[in-house]
Amino acid sequence: MNILVVAAHPDDEVLGCGGSIAKHSQQGDSVHVVILAEGVTSRDTQRNPEERKSELSALAKMAHQASEILGVMSLSLHNFPDNRMDSCNLLDIIKIIEKAINQHHPDIIYTHHPGDVNIDHRRIHEAVVTACRPLPDNPIKTLLFFEVASSTEWQTPHSAPAFTPNWFVDISDTLTIKLKALETYQSEMRPWPHPRSPTALEYLAKWRGSTVGVEAAEAFVLGRNLIF
Repeated sequence: MNILVVAAHPDDEVLGCGGSIAKHSQQGDSVHVVILAEGVTSRDTQRNPEERKSELSALAKMAHQASEILGVMSLSLHNFPDNRMDSCNLLDIIKIIEKAINQHHPDIIYTHHPGDVNIDHRRIHEAVVTACRPLPDNPIKTLLFFEVASSTEWQTPHSAPAFTPNWFVDISDTLTIKLKALETYQSEMRPWPHPRSPTALEYLAKWRGSTVGVEAAEAFVLGRNLIF
């Protein structure tokens, strides 16, 4: 199978479905990752990528290292403004996703859930759903929405659709690979008890696993599934 992961920022791809990526790779599937926003400049009042050039370069390097650990076949990094993607033309985002779909012909797409505090995550969800509209020549069979720790669970009730998973992937054998990939994102991880700490992420995987009777799992909301 061909797998496409569309994520907002470097580390979202691992947080959301890193264990599933590693599992696909081990099964011989071709996994391709598209990351749309640069992930750094929201720390400044005024966006100035030149001032953050070294950090952007370091984060890109981390993304490539994480992809190598997970067994990703290709990684595409883009330069949309971090946490400012609501200022971008939605069509421009859609066009990049459509290009990746045409290039990789994915059977499965993983992307963000809409019930999220991060505007970039919500914007990308909207763009992916549009790019994945079920036209007769669309190759996508399954569309899955992932959670991102320290973002999805921070959304308040009734402000957006709740993340209520109905699709689980057993990552008992790939959790250690996911955690190893997250280690490359040194600038993005936080100490316990932050939800983006390695300890919390391991607990989350084990909790998701326990809800379906396995050692560890990643949870998703099914957007669409075509069965032949």
